[in-house]
Formats: sequence, structure tokens, C-alpha cells
Amino acid sequence: MTMLRSKHTNFTTLSATIPYLAPLLDITINTATLPCDWKRATIFPIHKGDSPIVTNYGPVSLTAIICKQIEHVITSYLRQVWDKNDWLYEGQHGFRPGY
Repeated sequence: MTMLRSKHTNFTTLSATIPYLAPLLDITINTATLPCDWKRATIFPIHKGDSPIVTNYGPVSLTAIICKQIEHVITSYLRQVWDKNDWLYEGQHGFRPGY
């Protein structure tokens, strides 16, 4: 599998996967379950400090790409609903773009 480099290629590739992602998203939401493979992660220790002691390493988890894409779709939808209905207080800005 090759890495995609341009935004155009990523958009084209993502557009091509939508017909396959939509039914998976529908099944996942309707059954309130995730496939077991989507729950697995490969965890790598990343060094965060100067000295080589164990506490200077932090975990980074690599999870399934398809799960990340569906998470992005759901998050984008929820943000639109929250913004449209003005459900969040302006002080809740730590996770909101533009605040």
C-alpha cells in the first residue's frame, strides 16, 4: 500500500470509499457495536524528554483508519448540530475550532 501525498488524491480516494463506508457506518450506528479489528491498536512509546527514563515516554496508539474516518464523519456532524442549535456555551472552547 502506498502513501497518498496530495490533497486531491486523498479527496478522490475518500470519495471512492464513501459507498463502502456508508453501509458500515449505518450498521455500526444501528447495532451500537464496532468490529473487533477496529478496537485494536498498536501502541508505540514516544520519547518526550531529555533523560532516558521510563516516565519520559508517552504512548501513541495507531488504530484502524476506517474507524478514524467514521469518527471524523460523526464528529463533524455533531459539531454542525451543536453550532446550528447554539447548544454549547462560548466558554466551552477547548475542543472547538475558531473559539
